[in-house]
Amino acid sequence: MSIHDERNSSPWKSYYGPNYGYVQEQYELYLQDPNLVDPSVRELFVRWGEPPSEFVTESVIDSASNGSSARASLIGNNIQLDNHLIQKVVAAHQLMLNIRRYGHLGADINPLDLSPKADTKLLEPKTFGLTKQDLEAIPASLIWNNAPNTISNGWEAILRLREIYARSAAYEFTHIHDEQEREWLFKQAESGSFPAPLSAREKEALLERLLQVEMFENFIHKTFVGQKRFSIEGLDMLVPVLDEIVRTVAHDGAQHILMGMAHRGRLNVLAHVLGKPYETIFSEFHHSPNKALESAKNLNYGWTGDVKYHLGADRAVREGETVRANITLANNPSHLEFVNPVVEGYTRAAQENRTAPGYPKQDLHAAVTICVHGDAAFIGEGIVAETLNFNNLDGYRNGGTIHIIANNRLGFTTNSNDSRSTHYASDLAKGFDLPIVHVNADDPEACLAAVRLACEYRLRFNKGFVIDLIGYRRYGHNEMDDPEGTQPLMYKVIRNHPTVSTLYANQLVEKNVMTKEQVEGLRNKTADVLQQAYAAMKAKEGKRPKREKAEGFIVPEDVKTSVPIEQLREINLEMLNRPEGFNEYSKLQRILQRRAVSLNDGEKVDWAHAEALAFATILADGTPIRMSGQDSERGTFSHRHIVLNDNVTGEKFSPLHYIPQAKASFAIHNSPLSETAVLGFEYGYNVFSPETFVIWEAQYGDFANVAQVIFDQFISAGRAKWSQKSGIAILLPHGYEGQGPEHSSARLERFLQLSADNNWTVANLTSAAQYFHLLRKQAKMLGSENVRPLVLMAPKSLIRNPRVADHGVEFSEGSFKPVLPQFSLTEAKAQRDKVKRLVLGTGKVMVDLEEAMSSGTPADYEWLRTARIEQLYPFPQAEVERIIKLFPNLEEIVWIQEEPKNMGSWWYMEPKLHALAPSKVKVGYIGRQERASTASGHQSVHVREQQEIISTTLNGQPFESNIVRG
Repeated sequence: MSIHDERNSSPWKSYYGPNYGYVQEQYELYLQDPNLVDPSVRELFVRWGEPPSEFVTESVIDSASNGSSARASLIGNNIQLDNHLIQKVVAAHQLMLNIRRYGHLGADINPLDLSPKADTKLLEPKTFGLTKQDLEAIPASLIWNNAPNTISNGWEAILRLREIYARSAAYEFTHIHDEQEREWLFKQAESGSFPAPLSAREKEALLERLLQVEMFENFIHKTFVGQKRFSIEGLDMLVPVLDEIVRTVAHDGAQHILMGMAHRGRLNVLAHVLGKPYETIFSEFHHSPNKALESAKNLNYGWTGDVKYHLGADRAVREGETVRANITLANNPSHLEFVNPVVEGYTRAAQENRTAPGYPKQDLHAAVTICVHGDAAFIGEGIVAETLNFNNLDGYRNGGTIHIIANNRLGFTTNSNDSRSTHYASDLAKGFDLPIVHVNADDPEACLAAVRLACEYRLRFNKGFVIDLIGYRRYGHNEMDDPEGTQPLMYKVIRNHPTVSTLYANQLVEKNVMTKEQVEGLRNKTADVLQQAYAAMKAKEGKRPKREKAEGFIVPEDVKTSVPIEQLREINLEMLNRPEGFNEYSKLQRILQRRAVSLNDGEKVDWAHAEALAFATILADGTPIRMSGQDSERGTFSHRHIVLNDNVTGEKFSPLHYIPQAKASFAIHNSPLSETAVLGFEYGYNVFSPETFVIWEAQYGDFANVAQVIFDQFISAGRAKWSQKSGIAILLPHGYEGQGPEHSSARLERFLQLSADNNWTVANLTSAAQYFHLLRKQAKMLGSENVRPLVLMAPKSLIRNPRVADHGVEFSEGSFKPVLPQFSLTEAKAQRDKVKRLVLGTGKVMVDLEEAMSSGTPADYEWLRTARIEQLYPFPQAEVERIIKLFPNLEEIVWIQEEPKNMGSWWYMEPKLHALAPSKVKVGYIGRQERASTASGHQSVHVREQQEIISTTLNGQPFESNIVRG
């Protein structure tokens, strides 16, 4: 028992009348000498402290003294009580608390009944020295504040509580911090009126759905022998549970229901919750190109599972009333729980109105998230904890996610005792203040009761809820698996265990809700529907339509991104305004006020200022922006300051919320210390809201390592796998400045390795104007057919490097250039004929090179020309080829980089440069040697290596040794 639980279970509020007077009297003795009171009472004071002072009314005293065997007498205002009786009352109250806290240990929540029996002695009266007679002598209201009128004494109260907390739905609520929420949950669980019982019609509909779920799986199993389907069998109730959530939250006003789940049971959910036709699903099995290796692509063929083609579902809530909600089942690779933050992002996007300046306006009830988890994955994958942490964060909360643990007590072929250290798979959720109900998947009505409680809790308190749906897995990990080699005892029981539809049908027949003939009629009806769908599919064999390509508008690659200088100056001045009375940090004020003249002739705009101007003009174009990352408001390098903090009050203010030119919302959030979940969230937000410019910024580029699954499975491949378009922008600070192996490299090579099929843009910029234009270009591409994510190697020290700053004319008349030649493209032929070496590179090293060359004269380097590759992918082949052809006497094309040879861009660029180089022109490399670690941990070594890279590039000697060893 935690200290928190004990404090939340303080018994004083349950005592009044003679009992309360006795407690006060005993506490006065305890203050004189603890040994003067009985040990059991002394323990109460030690554990819970002083009982609060309270006026004891005559009516309350009368009420409490009417117990059948209570021995009390009232003499004026003095209360005398049997010391033995009050000890029994205290013990009975502790027993009640234990039943609430530990009753789940004795609950009937395991359909196979294979788990070892838990020790439930803490739920027994004898553990507290109580007998039946003792409890019968105590009024029920003294120990149970929710006791119904039909319960008269403590014995009846304890029996009823044991029944409530030890049935097929078990509750864990004592960890909830908020007393109002906790008491509400206890009241609902202990109330005879919650949830409302199912009508006969609802019971029949529930049985019909269970038959559909089971017979759909059986039909596929027999018709398409040997093909994987990751069946739901053993957790059939998952589908009716989802049905009930959809019906309830839609009735409560949700317009969007966003779902994430892994592969197990996915086909059944697609068929019965999203309404994907049987015929389509059978067609996918029948036409599978490799029936031995059924792929995720086939499981998601067509519109279903793709956010763009979400299904509108009509649900009858009451007779004569119909509500409409869009249900989306998110695409998910086999990385199980990594879809969780993605659907959380969907939901936040669906809840927000971004059409006005300022932060978006959020309606928590406009959309609801449902996450279906595996039991081993919920506790085993860290992404779950990262996502649960969104629960109460301003930038990520969504009013509560309904979590369902599809608990089949196995992870692949691993037993629970090998896959978790906790008692329950759901225990992780306790740390995030989420109520938990464990429910037996073989008790359909208990499952629906849990759903109604979860939905009502979310509606009332805007918080999440966990339903631990405990069942089993009828087959192996897939239908070609033989599970008896790893779980022989479990599968011996499963072979003889009736399905939930059989159990429920028998129950309804026994209770005269339905007849056997009616049940058989439902079976025949379901079988006919499945057979007709299969026949229709066979009749269309050979006529399967191709997947249609989504239509959309195309934005030209040379889209105009410049902004008239007068407009820029107007916006710039507006961004310098502050609210009356705002106390700006004096040092920061001086820095930002310099921006007032930066667009004047002869002045320059630095990186952070260029970004602010880009954001402001994008908002002026009517495009909403959402940005998040660790310290993004200020900027990792204390450069952005797009949100200001009052130096006296601490209140926040962002100029972008108040500039009169803005026509859309601007949201910026400092994120939790997470990369995977936050990036997944932002990706999901952008996919659901493609018109929003969503930006995620890593604190340092190498932190993106942690989010590799999101890059690999969603951002780089989502379009190829699912036709799922995204225009998310990723900022990854990158550059070698002697900071050691960490915080130097954003692992540029990994993003280039993932580049194909025009799947994204990878850039490494060296100019503030380039950054301005690329951001504006990305924003203009949003929602178009050719939109793609942007991965930007953002600068660190270059942020304040004067060589990166640009004149205002570059913003008002320029555009983004994939390649920046550091020479005039129109220079005289005589000058071009002297060039022997062309140096190409990207990022900070090219600025270092320019700085080194600035110490010489043009004549010193007439044999050399340099060009910066600002856009690495898609590779700007035409631009590079045009530059190479300018120099007829070229002898060497050199790629220069600061990263080790096996990292950075070299292995990506080498074959491309060889393909473009004239036959007699060498292609070479200047940079660090191959290494396992990204950078040296010694500043002196770094400086020496960096100097050698530059000097080797500029020494004018024939190209021989090209590896810097430090």
